[in-house]
Amino acid sequence: MANITLGGNPATTIGSLPEIGSKAPDFKLTASDMSEKSLSDFSGSKLVLNIFPSVDTGVCAQSIRTFNEKASSLDNTKVLCISKDLPFAMARFCGAEGLDNVMTLSDYKTGNFGTSYGVTFKDSAFEALLSRSVVVVDSDGTVLYTEQVPETGEEPNYEAALNALG
Repeated sequence: MANITLGGNPATTIGSLPEIGSKAPDFKLTASDMSEKSLSDFSGSKLVLNIFPSVDTGVCAQSIRTFNEKASSLDNTKVLCISKDLPFAMARFCGAEGLDNVMTLSDYKTGNFGTSYGVTFKDSAFEALLSRSVVVVDSDGTVLYTEQVPETGEEPNYEAALNALG
């Protein structure tokens, strides 16, 4: 369980991020075209999992924009932006912003991603949403880097995440 804050108020998650050096937990998430995506769909690629509460908040939107900008120069790397937002909302946002270097995926159907990765808010105004965090996975599915952002209203450490890619 991670002890974090939301607007300065205490909040907790249901678990902890995967251990560095462990295999990334598998997932089934919904893409903007309503297809199902799992970890194996990205086999052979490095992944940056940009996890956040909702695309309709300023910091979440900025994290997508920033990772989209930086992703364009990364070799064999995909940035997956993951929340419980409906796929339609995430597609609308990316389309309006012209963001095409990231893929949006939703955990709205089952919440299993949030459980497997330990990032679901256990309490607070964001209860049941995903906490702001980053997980970097190498092309073999091994976790290289994790960050549970301590204050939900702050942006992740983009440079540390991208530097973990080598």
